[in-house]
Amino acid sequence: MNSENGVTLKETPTMNDITTLMSHDHRSCDESFARAETAISRGKWDEGIAELEKFIAELETHFTAEESILFPRFESVTGMTEGPTKVMRGEHADMREALERMRDAVARRDKDDYAGEAETLLILMQQHNMKEENVLYPMCDAQLAGENLPPTLAKQLGREQAA
Repeated sequence: MNSENGVTLKETPTMNDITTLMSHDHRSCDESFARAETAISRGKWDEGIAELEKFIAELETHFTAEESILFPRFESVTGMTEGPTKVMRGEHADMREALERMRDAVARRDKDDYAGEAETLLILMQQHNMKEENVLYPMCDAQLAGENLPPTLAKQLGREQAA
């Protein structure tokens, strides 16, 4: 918080905190997912498959940044190995399984099966993102404030930023 002329102003969010950076990446993944959904729902299978593969790669990059950088550091600092990061890893596994079922459906050109699996994934992602953005990421920002993780995470995500 900054104080100017006796008025307390909220600082503008930057990509220099975990919550903002990782939440921004959630939105980017959501947009990729929507592109795949649109193409497949219109029967544009080749385009849809290409967009789905881009989305899966982007989501996997996000999961890897969390699982290889953010979660281990949080667990090391807090000692919490059976807490929120364990739950998030389990949800990542559930989403990976849904993605494989989606791949199978598009390989069979089964629009209905794909739509059902995509709906399942969407619900999983929405619930997961809400927990991360409202609970885990703020906890990480508080516990890892001196760690300077956002630049490392940004690099892993392919989102280079100024330090």
